Amino acid sequence: MLSLQKGPPLSLGCLMTRRLCVGLVVGCYIGGVLNSIIQMTLIIRLPFCSSNVINHFFCDVPPLLALSCASTYINEMILFSLAGVIELSTISAILVSYVFIFFAILSVRSAEGRQKAFSTCMSHLIVVTILYGTTIFMYLRPSSSYSLNNDKVVSVFYTVVIPMLNPLIYSLRNKEMKDALRRTAERITVRL
Repeated sequence: MLSLQKGPPLSLGCLMTRRLCVGLVVGCYIGGVLNSIIQMTLIIRLPFCSSNVINHFFCDVPPLLALSCASTYINEMILFSLAGVIELSTISAILVSYVFIFFAILSVRSAEGRQKAFSTCMSHLIVVTILYGTTIFMYLRPSSSYSLNNDKVVSVFYTVVIPMLNPLIYSLRNKEMKDALRRTAERITVRL
C-alpha cells in the first residue's frame, strides 16, 4: 500500500519503490495478455464467410467483428466490458494521481513554481484527454453506431497523432523552443 510521506512536492522517489514499479509493470503485462487471450479466443470461434479484407488500417477487433457472418453479440459485450474496466481503472488512477498532484502544487510557495507545475500538468492532461477520448469513442459505444470510415480516422489519433504530439507538447514547455516558434511566426507575418 502506498503511504503518503511528507516531502518536497511531486517527490515520486518517496512513493515509487522498485517493488511497486515492478508490480505495476507486471500487472499491466498480465492484464494486456489476458485481454488479448479472451478477445482472440472469442474471435477464433466466429465463422467468416464473406470478404477477408479488413476495412481498417490495422487488424482491430471491431472491424474484424464486422466481417463475421454470425452473431457477434457476446464478443461485443465482452469487448465493451473489458474496455470499460480498462478505461475506467486507468482513468481513475490518473484522476486520483492528479488530485494528489494538484494539492502538492498548491503547497508550492512561489507563484512561478506553481505556474510551471500547472503548465507541465496541463500539457500532459491534454494529451491524456485526447488519447482516452478517442479510445472511449472506439470501444465504449454500441456496435450499431460503428462506422468503419470514421473509426479509421479516430484510430489514427491514438496510434499516430498522440505519439507525435507528446514530443511536440513537451518541447513547447522549453523556453528555447518557444522563442524559436515565436521568431518563425514573426518571419512568416513579416512576409505576408
